[in-house]
Amino acid sequence: MMRIFLFPVVLLLTACGSESATTYIPKPKGYPRLDLPAHQYVPLPPVHPYQFEYNKIAQLRPDSFARSEPHWIFIHYPKFQASVQLTYKPVGNDENRLRAMLEDSYKLAARHNIKAYSIEQRTIRLKSGLEASLIDLSGEVPSQVQFVVTDSTKHFLRGALYFNTATQNDSLQPVIQYIRKDVLHLLQTLKWRN
Repeated sequence: MMRIFLFPVVLLLTACGSESATTYIPKPKGYPRLDLPAHQYVPLPPVHPYQFEYNKIAQLRPDSFARSEPHWIFIHYPKFQASVQLTYKPVGNDENRLRAMLEDSYKLAARHNIKAYSIEQRTIRLKSGLEASLIDLSGEVPSQVQFVVTDSTKHFLRGALYFNTATQNDSLQPVIQYIRKDVLHLLQTLKWRN
């Protein structure tokens, strides 16, 4: 009988501890840890009218979309389910053609205005003397980094980073910054083949 009486008393004493011991606080949603490898670059094989260095963890894939053109490729990052899509077009010393390609590029970036918190565009001077337009987009947008570079007479190259995952961009931020560094390296090592 004494044991039956002691059990409720012990239960009552342990239950009357601090309030935090009895309050359930759910853990915030966690994201898997990402181990980002060191950046190591290799040259692009000489089969395109452009040359640059890309991260050796990435794979080069031809663009397989129905309307893709020659020299359109993906720099695919299988570990991150991400790709940088590169679209190349010859300018042909045609000002109107160049203007149309630039307008199309900026229209594609502007489509993200609906979901973007901000769109920041800056001009970067490259080692080659060219200038590239780099566009950083934040928010739940499908492409977080885009760029356009041209010599204005012969070559035009546009790039855009895409992820093949539904994970929210805030959790992808370390990977976005990792690939953004690769994009900057690509631009700084870019050379045209004539």
